Amino acid sequence: MASEVSDDNQNDGDKATKVEDRRILILYGSETGNSQDLAGDLERLGERLHFRTFVCEMNDVELNTLLQYPLVIFVISTTGQGEIPRNALKFWKSLLRKRLPPNCLQRVNFTTFGLGDSSYTKYNWAVRKLHKRLEQLGATEFFARGEADERHQDGIDGTFLSWSLSLRSHLLKEYPLPEGLSPIPPGVQLPPKFTLELVSKMDTSDEPMPDRDTREAREVKSSSITDAALTTTTLPSGDPQPTSRPVPQSISQEKTFDTTAALFSHPDTPNPDALEHALRAQRMSIHSSSYTARISENTAKVIPRGIDVLDKPNILRDHPSKYSLEDLTAKEILPPADLLPIPRAWPALLVDNQRVTPASHWQDVRHLTFEIPAQSDTSRKGDFTLFSYVPGDAVVIYPKNFPADVQALIDLMGWQAVADLPFEHRAAQEDLLYSRPRNCHPLPNSTLRQLLLHNYDITAIPKRIFFEEIAFFTDDPTHSERLREFANPSLSDEFYDYTSRPRRSILEVLQDFPTVKIPYEHVPSIFPVMRGREYSVASGGSLLKNDDNQRVTRLELLVALVKYKTVLRKTRQGLCSRYLASLSPGTMINLTHREYDTLQPELIRRPILAISPGTGVAPIRAHLWDRVEYEDAGEVLLVFGGRNRDADFYFKDDWEDLRIKVLTAFSRDQEKKIYVQDRIRENAHLICEFVQRKCVICICGSSGKMPEAVRAALYDAMVMGKLAPNQEIAKKLLHMHNPIWEEVW
Repeated sequence: MASEVSDDNQNDGDKATKVEDRRILILYGSETGNSQDLAGDLERLGERLHFRTFVCEMNDVELNTLLQYPLVIFVISTTGQGEIPRNALKFWKSLLRKRLPPNCLQRVNFTTFGLGDSSYTKYNWAVRKLHKRLEQLGATEFFARGEADERHQDGIDGTFLSWSLSLRSHLLKEYPLPEGLSPIPPGVQLPPKFTLELVSKMDTSDEPMPDRDTREAREVKSSSITDAALTTTTLPSGDPQPTSRPVPQSISQEKTFDTTAALFSHPDTPNPDALEHALRAQRMSIHSSSYTARISENTAKVIPRGIDVLDKPNILRDHPSKYSLEDLTAKEILPPADLLPIPRAWPALLVDNQRVTPASHWQDVRHLTFEIPAQSDTSRKGDFTLFSYVPGDAVVIYPKNFPADVQALIDLMGWQAVADLPFEHRAAQEDLLYSRPRNCHPLPNSTLRQLLLHNYDITAIPKRIFFEEIAFFTDDPTHSERLREFANPSLSDEFYDYTSRPRRSILEVLQDFPTVKIPYEHVPSIFPVMRGREYSVASGGSLLKNDDNQRVTRLELLVALVKYKTVLRKTRQGLCSRYLASLSPGTMINLTHREYDTLQPELIRRPILAISPGTGVAPIRAHLWDRVEYEDAGEVLLVFGGRNRDADFYFKDDWEDLRIKVLTAFSRDQEKKIYVQDRIRENAHLICEFVQRKCVICICGSSGKMPEAVRAALYDAMVMGKLAPNQEIAKKLLHMHNPIWEEVW
């Protein structure tokens, strides 16, 4: 039974809570966005029960904020080795302060829901630690904790759907609605949290709404003057009307002009692409003081001497592809190279994008090498900050949609007339922390087309809420009924068969239901924000250094591109995989750094037993190159698995150069399939020798059955080597004396 929030929540002895007292704070901690999605689902659940809901990252609130809400719900995922997600770490540390009174949260009524992966030994540790600490500080659980397992046959939904339905029943029972008020039915559309508005329709005198995103980005803006200085828009009458917004004279005087950009299209310029990427990165910097040469003639009119000083001949009247010497008819147009204003991002130059598997091999695996220039330290003039990382860390790469897909969506929705006009986000409530969807970082004055290219995911597999929302935008009763069926949690099998099983994308769903016409204003509420993809670093030690330039950090990745055929015999390609495959050396992209647990320095002297199938060997390679720097580093035994020695024996030359002993398991090179766990059992005595020397055990690769199978093989090897009488004792001894470092995905 939930504790009573206050006497004011009673109404003449009735348990019904007043509408103004029906408030829920929903906090999430997430690395990949799954917890954020569930927080959104709980937000809509609460809104339909007439609760006023507030959703934000855990790091965005202070502890005393919890005391201001009758109910608090936490949704948190476990990352790495039982770790708290980065956007919840600050909040978690505030809970651990020693000076906190033991009952400081006694007025807080809360529940928690955790997301985890049972292939990890520390399954759902984050939510369990959080739940326990809240109770230690006096908070009261008003509803039982839920835990989702990504390994469940129905994924996260396998637990979350039933848990959320039970939560709904509990809220209706313990916090009933006032007389005459009923839950909002599914057939009534909830108002969107964010919308898009044409820049020309907005009050230009308004100050931009301050939010956490803009503060994190430190007001990152493009240094170029855009056409927004003098925008021409088409009014409903169809007549173009200019809206003048003059550039302040002080800005014009402070800026210098970038005439170097004129070389981009000059026929005699060697390697113009590399020049353009370098200058683009420079101009996107907050320290840039240059106008771009390619600037509209309208903007040029408000600049002294105008187009004459801005390289008039360089202004193209037609699309540059018209003047290309290449045949573009059979060539896919690639995403634009614009660098988004992502907080804490580092521009990285791609210097190599090499396929390391044969063209005949079933999988395309890439070895990518980047060079990341140091950034100037704004706090210390003349100083530079190097991009740095350690083995075990990851980088996030931000993919983009392809122009052909975006054009298909624009044509399907009938957005042609507004596709290339500038838009801005608007929040429905002024008290929201964010003025646009979280982790959405558009270019300044983005057009609708640019938002779809850079910021909103149109090729993701849709979630139930997508079907629920688009059902409101069709006049076809058959389509509306079918879409609502897919949104119905009780029809999970149909939803799975239509979406996840054939990997059907959002764009393909809209093509299947052509009567759906989404108003462009609703783009932020319908389409998910495009999320970055994490990749473990594959380089360490001396591989980070650029001998020719000490202000550059090298970064290497080993990436298996996702491309396959579905049950419908349609070829599918992951969004980031398709994007990475399209990148040519010389391309500049943005990436961010994710820190994770690494092997402690005091473990350097210990031997390492590393077990890795496939591309999971990337973080192990980083560790082994890092250990070269230490003369007293322990011996290494690598158990590596793949399909074929000639096709996917990744970094074979490295193992020879580093003199690493390798046990290989290539499953398809003989009639009987052999896996890494088989090699562990076959070499039980060698494995036991390393275990007895208290080796560090590294298990890296795909999650699921592999980590569990490897651990079972290690226990068996210990029994075979007479180190333990049975598996249970072997498990206990191994975890007692041998540090285990896992990185699985």
